[in-house]
Amino acid sequence: MFDSRKYILQAIFIVTGFIYLSKLFAIQVLSSKYKLAAESNIIMEVIEYPYRGLIYERNGKYLVVNEPEFDLLVIPNNVQPMDTSVFCRLVGITKKEFDEKLLSAKKYSYVKSSVFQKQIPLEEYGKIQDYLVDYPGFEIRARTIRSYPDSLLSHSLGYIAEINRPELKKDEDKYYHQGDYIGKSGLELYYEGIMRGKRGKKFKIKNVSGVEKGDFENGKYDTLAVPGLDLYTTIDATLQKYAENLLEGKVGSIVAIEPRTGEILAMVSSPFYDPNILTGRNFGNNFAELQADTLVPLFNRPIMAMYPPGSIFKVIQALVGLEQGVIDPDELIYIDGTLIGDHAPPGLYDLHEAIKQSSNNYFFKVFRKIINHNVDPNTFIDSRIGLENWQKMLMKFGLGAPLRIDLPNEKGGQIPGVAYYDKIYGERRWKFSTIASLSIGQGEMLLSPLQMANLATIIANRGYFYTPHLVRGIGGESGPLEAFTVRHDTGISTGYYDIIINAMEDALKNTAWRAVIPDIAICGKTGTAENPHGEDHSVFMAFAPKDDPKIAISVYVENAGWGGRAAASTASLLIEKYLKGEITRPWLEEFVLKGEFIY
Repeated sequence: MFDSRKYILQAIFIVTGFIYLSKLFAIQVLSSKYKLAAESNIIMEVIEYPYRGLIYERNGKYLVVNEPEFDLLVIPNNVQPMDTSVFCRLVGITKKEFDEKLLSAKKYSYVKSSVFQKQIPLEEYGKIQDYLVDYPGFEIRARTIRSYPDSLLSHSLGYIAEINRPELKKDEDKYYHQGDYIGKSGLELYYEGIMRGKRGKKFKIKNVSGVEKGDFENGKYDTLAVPGLDLYTTIDATLQKYAENLLEGKVGSIVAIEPRTGEILAMVSSPFYDPNILTGRNFGNNFAELQADTLVPLFNRPIMAMYPPGSIFKVIQALVGLEQGVIDPDELIYIDGTLIGDHAPPGLYDLHEAIKQSSNNYFFKVFRKIINHNVDPNTFIDSRIGLENWQKMLMKFGLGAPLRIDLPNEKGGQIPGVAYYDKIYGERRWKFSTIASLSIGQGEMLLSPLQMANLATIIANRGYFYTPHLVRGIGGESGPLEAFTVRHDTGISTGYYDIIINAMEDALKNTAWRAVIPDIAICGKTGTAENPHGEDHSVFMAFAPKDDPKIAISVYVENAGWGGRAAASTASLLIEKYLKGEITRPWLEEFVLKGEFIY
């Protein structure tokens, strides 16, 4: 019996031993799981950042390029005892900063790399690269930052910066990691998905001392970075530079559009800033200074500011009145200045003369006919019907809603309708006399400078427009996004535009003589937008040449008074610069640059 127990115990030991040996054989020979786990301790994943797409102007010049910068990375476990003071002098930090950065890296991971010093410029990197071999645990990772050769178009180009936590949470594709750069505004934001490219990965083998020993499995698992696509913009850099020069030291905006295509030739928001200051290690300080500036230089006025259009809106009132049949271009209307303030002399006015003289009282009467058709004997109901029809017609001009330019944060202005006045005064408690100031582009009406330039485009095209846009080609493909190829018609008969255009040509000679160019037929309309907080704003829209328009433009200069001075003079210089390539009126250029418009 004792012998049988002995054999049973031996059998148990033999079976148990066989099981352990089999498992060990499977782990060490048949399965690579634990082999890879062991290897992962010496395999380092290296991110390959793609080159961000470049940005060009319409003639092929660079607007935005990439320049190298470098991040200093650290693996705390590999850092060896060293003369910290020498290292600190080398990388330009204090001993306290060194301790704080190393502690932060240890909290992240002792064995994984993290950023120790970010955004080291190329010239600084050149000074330290040869010394880093003496400091195990530290290594360099190459990145790129944006650079702007001509320092133009700051608001429209936008800027990139490190992604923040809210943006990471919104990243449904989980593409971004902490520390990545992302477009924050302008074209950089709007076309982020196109320009960012696709990151790659490389797996490197390192020994316990952190010395690189080569590629893991000969690069079998590596992926290449894919560069982002380039943007080819509609901007004419020469015109843009001149426009910024004319508007420097002033507050306002300029928008110039090619009527035939909707391509934006120049877009200026003033005050502007050098986009190069929002790159590199000084980004935070420079951004804070721009934010603290009371003139809000980060505010993109062409698409975000909303102003009363003033008298430039009279031409739209005329088109609506003609289409509705409430006025006839040859009809004479007596004006004596008693209904609303007016600078036009008393007398009989037809439509042409009313636009030429910019008569407030004439368009007061036109707007009254548009609103009150006597459709209903109750004047409150009649005004509701008229305003509703008027608002619908204006929406076809791209007013009251964003035009959907390829920039973020565009505002749509305000074309007040029935719901708006019901909310303020109550239903059936307002009528034409309540809203009469809309007749001359004042009151509750608001337009963006982009919409004002688009109105000039519509008139130049005799009744249609393409959505204004800044990009005409992406990557190797020419042509804008499909949305910018759709023609938008206003529904106003083409023949009525000729009446307005002829009047606008004569109006220029009457109300903005400085803007006249002897050998170029310009059609324009001045405006002086009332400003309860100070001097009135100077407004002007125009296009040229009259019979084959190549440029439509709006200029808005805040607190500069009458539209025939600041805004019209500025627009005229830009039209001449674009069509002729030179300025033949240095006296006018000096007048605009000096900026003393109130006298």
